[in-house]
Amino acid sequence: MFNRIKSLLFALVLCLICGSLLAFASKGLKNRQQDNITTDRQKNILKSVGLIKEEMTYTPDQIKTLFIDTIKRVSVDEAGRIIDEKENTEIPGSKIFPIYLYVQSDDSIAAYVIPIDTKGLWGKIHGYLSLGNDGSTINGFTIYKHSETPGLGGEIEKTWFQQNFVGKKIVDRHGAFVSLSIARGKVENNIPEDRRKNYVDGISGATLTGKFLTEGLKETLSSYEPVSIRFRKNNFRDYKQIEKKQR
Repeated sequence: MFNRIKSLLFALVLCLICGSLLAFASKGLKNRQQDNITTDRQKNILKSVGLIKEEMTYTPDQIKTLFIDTIKRVSVDEAGRIIDEKENTEIPGSKIFPIYLYVQSDDSIAAYVIPIDTKGLWGKIHGYLSLGNDGSTINGFTIYKHSETPGLGGEIEKTWFQQNFVGKKIVDRHGAFVSLSIARGKVENNIPEDRRKNYVDGISGATLTGKFLTEGLKETLSSYEPVSIRFRKNNFRDYKQIEKKQR
């Protein structure tokens, strides 16, 4: 009986010690984990505008410096106007959309990046879509988090799939918004030639992932269409002008 009590006390003390150590470790690593998440997102934004090369290795400090030097975050309203985010939150029912501007050394805006947070087959798909300053041509697409099936829908994180987006259009040949769609199979085999610029190759065996991503891209790009229209009209080309609007 005494030995059994000793064993139970030992197990209880061991659990308390292990639990305390795990809690301490979790709390101690929380800041580092958050830093890693931030760095990964910055890396994906930079990658979407072509400033990060797949074959090269970058330190967190290099990514942070490059991000600070080239990317500027601003907020826009439903009409695509640059706004002061703090002031606009006081308006009931107002919607705010973040965008990331790729600003070059001469203050010209080379591209803008839109966050993608959409439904997937098994969970949310998170990434970034970059468009050129013409407001219609895709510069890059990245995924930093998803729950899709490895080897099937999970291929959305692969370079071969993401590179299919580069050079595609979100407008038709007449300049009207049509978004971007994931084809079932190869674009050249399934889509009429005059619409191929608005489609990317699908993933074999991942039709539903393609369907959800297509719907999510359309919904997101529709929300940002007022911003894209302003880029098409050359309203957003100089970051200095945008800075003045924010003040």
